Amino acid sequence: MSSVDHIEALKAKHASLEQAINQEVKRPHPDDDVVCSLKKRKLQIKDEINRLSSPTSH
Repeated sequence: MSSVDHIEALKAKHASLEQAINQEVKRPHPDDDVVCSLKKRKLQIKDEINRLSSPTSH
């Protein structure tokens, strides 16, 4: 898998996590632990995307 493909896969996962966060928040009684966990994973993916996209990583 090329780095571009890997970044695109990470972006798709990032969007999926955003959707999961939105669904959880809209529930009548959202689970704060689940929301926190999803947001943490989303941030990790964003950091990895930024790391892979930086000019120094090539």
